[in-house]
Amino acid sequence: SAPLVMALRRRPAVRLCARLPDFFLVLLFKGCLIGAVNLKSSNRTPVVQEFESVELSCIITDSQTSDPRIEWKKIQDDQTTYVFFDNRIQGDLAGRAELLGKTSLRIWNVTRTDSALYRCEVVARNDRKEIDEIVIELTVQVKPVPPVCRVPKAVPVGKTATLHCQESEGYPRPYYSWYRNDVPLPTDSRANPRFRNSSFLLNSETGTLVFNAVHKEDSGQYYCIASNDAGSARCEEQEMEVYDLNIGGIIGGILVVLAVLVLITVGICCAYRRGYFINNKQNGENYKSPGKSDGVNYIRTDEEGDFRHKSSFV
Repeated sequence: SAPLVMALRRRPAVRLCARLPDFFLVLLFKGCLIGAVNLKSSNRTPVVQEFESVELSCIITDSQTSDPRIEWKKIQDDQTTYVFFDNRIQGDLAGRAELLGKTSLRIWNVTRTDSALYRCEVVARNDRKEIDEIVIELTVQVKPVPPVCRVPKAVPVGKTATLHCQESEGYPRPYYSWYRNDVPLPTDSRANPRFRNSSFLLNSETGTLVFNAVHKEDSGQYYCIASNDAGSARCEEQEMEVYDLNIGGIIGGILVVLAVLVLITVGICCAYRRGYFINNKQNGENYKSPGKSDGVNYIRTDEEGDFRHKSSFV
């Protein structure tokens, strides 16, 4: 029919037959296609969890070459390495992969490092179009490990508090949820009447739980769960206590400290007055007590306090 002929003439695979009459074009349609190797895949974006197996589908749909050359290559971080070459598995997949049928590839015990682009290449020497290729994008999901949680032990009423939850192994990146006394917390306390006495925001992407001003009702046992498509993991419970500030006790403590400082100051002043801290030096010279008599007696006269010599009996 005319629509079929028009559709056939638009296909690149039948350009070699473009000059044939329409009748012969329809009759020889299959023959023309067999002259070009063609590939397809049942799944170009397979997703698998770590340590499971996966099949990378690469199927030859058209070819007249009985023994085409098959190659698989891995493209990761802008580097291309061989996976299947010279009829054997190579590289980091050696011992963990095999060829299914003629062209498909099965990988056992996949790891996170297997996430990459895989290119299936087929060379059919007897076909008019000798080469065809197809690219498969493999994604390996990794289950999260128990996250690291940090919860303040004690916070005074009215103060801010931040709880942290982090996990670095899971792929894709996990999202986080917080629980208090086994009750899940919403991302915004204002969105749930049950938490109207609280004031917090939860960032499910970073794992931070921030209280703008804690209340007594915020005391409890807290834990966090990290989750992704591969699974979830939680940290151990940690207690956060919210306590009241004892204003009277704080003032009393300040007064006691001030009283002690006053007593210390008064004691130091008294010690100075009694001479405990006076240096026994006068005008840069040491004070010296009178020594043994040198044989000369000194007597004081009534005039201006002067001294005069008194003859010794010696």
